[in-house]
Amino acid sequence: MDFKKFHVNNDIREAETLPKRFYKDKGIYEEVKEKIFVKSWQFIGHKNILPVNINLYPFNFLDNYINEPLLLVRDGNENLRCLSNVCTHRANIIIDNPCEAKSIRCGYHGRKFNLEGVFKSMPDFEETKNFPRDCENLKSFKVSNIGPFLFTSLEPGFEIQPIFNEISNRMSFFKFDSLVERPDLSVDHLVNANWAIYCENYLDPFHIPFVHKDLTKVLDIDKYSMEIYENYNLQIGYASDGEEFFKINEDHPDYGNKISAYYYWIYPNIMLNFYPWGLSINVVTPLEINRTKVSFIQFMLDETKYDSGAGGLIDKVEREDEYVVEQVSKGLESRYYNTGRFSPTKEVTIHHFHKLISDSLSK
Repeated sequence: MDFKKFHVNNDIREAETLPKRFYKDKGIYEEVKEKIFVKSWQFIGHKNILPVNINLYPFNFLDNYINEPLLLVRDGNENLRCLSNVCTHRANIIIDNPCEAKSIRCGYHGRKFNLEGVFKSMPDFEETKNFPRDCENLKSFKVSNIGPFLFTSLEPGFEIQPIFNEISNRMSFFKFDSLVERPDLSVDHLVNANWAIYCENYLDPFHIPFVHKDLTKVLDIDKYSMEIYENYNLQIGYASDGEEFFKINEDHPDYGNKISAYYYWIYPNIMLNFYPWGLSINVVTPLEINRTKVSFIQFMLDETKYDSGAGGLIDKVEREDEYVVEQVSKGLESRYYNTGRFSPTKEVTIHHFHKLISDSLSK
């Protein structure tokens, strides 16, 4: 398939959006899986998923989409590793549930690995020639973190740790280690639209005054700003008079600004939304070409601020966003629509997203 037709001009003043077939073609949907999501970084969880009495944590990379079985491991030196959870003998899933063990042992035929994933032993293989080989070891994957939050990638298209370091520096006043996970506030939303339409809407401040009337009241829309970086971008929401905002140190570059939200987006589908009350991590997972799961995973710093400012309208804003995203998905079925143009002042983050997609698919 010729993805050169997806070229997005670097100059936003001349660029056109991705064509509608990007969102509706099943072949493109499968290509996106291999060229974009296999190379992406995805959220594993808070480091507390490995408490004192647990050192093996099985999970799937992008569950219900890529479904690659992985295993988060804390070794004897307190190092965190991510390994394949598939036995190199007969492809059995090795660890089914979080547990504590001094080694990794497959329950099918007894193949044993150390906590670094290195093959150690296998019963009744004494007569096997040229054994063991390097491929008997479990494949390992990088683990990166921002504060207590862990991420991994199967075949990373870029290094994410420098991005996390940059975000941590910008958010130096934010108390990552004080965050408390709130499963009661965390929720999955199912949206009847292509995953990319949802991301575009997130990256679109242009629609806020038209779709989110209440959010517009608590934000100073005239000051809303966007910053573009290599594989991520940032939107900054400023508080209206009387609304909650971050208390920022005097030596910080944002000191003196009444910032109510930092909205970080990391290519292709991770959002880190910082509010005075805490952090909402959003993960956008494709399920089908026109079906998407959006996970809101919430961590609290100050519950007294939860119902105030931009961060206090999460549920309402989400419902409004889902409605318009699904409407766009329906509109993309029209035989009379193909591409659109960008606002050079309001849609720089969407243009950035489309550029990254077109670059990924052309490789």
